[in-house]
Amino acid sequence: MERGEERVALLKGGERKEEVGLGVRVWEESKKLWVIVAPAIFSRVVTYSMNIITQAFAGHLGDLELASISIANTVVVGFSFGLMLGMASALETLCGQAFGAKKYHMLGVYMQRSWIVLFLCAVLLLPIYFFATPILRLTGQPPELAAQAGIVSIWFIPLHFSFAFLFPLQRFLQCQLKNNANAVISGIALVVHIFVSWLFVSKLQFGLIGVAATLNFSWWVAVLLQFAYVSCGSCPHTWKGFSMEAFTGLWEFLKLSAASGVMLCLENWYYRILILLTGNLKNAEIAVDALSICMSINGWEMMIPLAFFAGTGVRVANELGAGNGRGAKFATIVSVTTSIVIGLFFWVLIMSLHDKFALIFSSSKVVLQAVDKLSVLLAFTILLNSIQPVLSGVAVGSGWQSTVAYVNIGTYYFIGIPLGVLMGWLFHFGVLGIWGGMICGTAVQTLILAALTIRCDWNKEAMIASTRMEKWAQPK
Repeated sequence: MERGEERVALLKGGERKEEVGLGVRVWEESKKLWVIVAPAIFSRVVTYSMNIITQAFAGHLGDLELASISIANTVVVGFSFGLMLGMASALETLCGQAFGAKKYHMLGVYMQRSWIVLFLCAVLLLPIYFFATPILRLTGQPPELAAQAGIVSIWFIPLHFSFAFLFPLQRFLQCQLKNNANAVISGIALVVHIFVSWLFVSKLQFGLIGVAATLNFSWWVAVLLQFAYVSCGSCPHTWKGFSMEAFTGLWEFLKLSAASGVMLCLENWYYRILILLTGNLKNAEIAVDALSICMSINGWEMMIPLAFFAGTGVRVANELGAGNGRGAKFATIVSVTTSIVIGLFFWVLIMSLHDKFALIFSSSKVVLQAVDKLSVLLAFTILLNSIQPVLSGVAVGSGWQSTVAYVNIGTYYFIGIPLGVLMGWLFHFGVLGIWGGMICGTAVQTLILAALTIRCDWNKEAMIASTRMEKWAQPK
């Protein structure tokens, strides 16, 4: 039996860490993971809550105002949000690996490259804001709603540009484990948002434009606070000020960012399409109401797997950047296992409260019965979502974004959606068939990502990360 002092010696000695007991290794890795995940959960819940608060204030103005804000936020802003959030995740690969390789100055350079790429992307996406009304008309929205949502979309342009700066700042801090700063700033932004919403909408009565302005203001407060934190001495090793080096290597950076954007945007839009398909069913009002309740529950719970997505990406990137392939593999195992345990907890909760959880949103017996029928699908969606985002995080940490983008296209849009349409309309299963078919797409995607992860040569990935750091750190 190993003596206590020998265990301590091994724990302190990095070269023989693999001989430390499994329980100690899991505990140490879990602590590193939760340092990232816990603040990330808080930050994502806060961001989600800001949108809910905005919709709540809009709802007090009228049904059309609520629908206009919801459509503009979901369709127009949602598209640019998903794309630029995905593009910013390229920093999780590069900054994470650079931090692991102790090339600290490169984190600031990578962030500035991301600002440039995302700002140009934001400019290119402006037409969807200016032409939101005709775009929404093409999707079948009523003329009055499309016109109102088009006006709101134009007022959301400042919010749109805030994404280009906030997302890289968040990932820059996240990759160097300054996650508490992200959480605190998100909390401050939420408090500011509540106050400004009350002031602009309830007190000054600026109406629908005031509602849009509050979200713009709150997000830019978060941007300015993040930048002030970074530039005022809190990141002395990773922020060396603005650098002309940021304008070099932009093409390679753009390719990785684009692959990341496509990868996450395809995931972000997948279940939005579910609601659009359900809206085209006959007598779809109850089905859409029930599905919206299920998607709201799924959206709140999804903040946890998305936090694990971020945490896994950082941990895998850090270990690969440090040349520790075995460490990256172990971080993956711990993260996947932890997320599955949490997913099983929520699966049991939904299955136990299948006929009760919808009371939070509705007292209609017809809607409650419809939600009850969908609860099994919701439970399995939550369970799958406890695995799939974590595996996507492994892909981001390893730099596999382009591969996963192809996997997402194939499984989501060539398997899931066609199967959902087939089961929903041809076999007359309605919303159950549509959702069930799309879950099959997610299940196939999860199996493929799991196979890629299991078959991964982690030592080779560590060498690739080292080569990438050497190549990208050279001035062009």
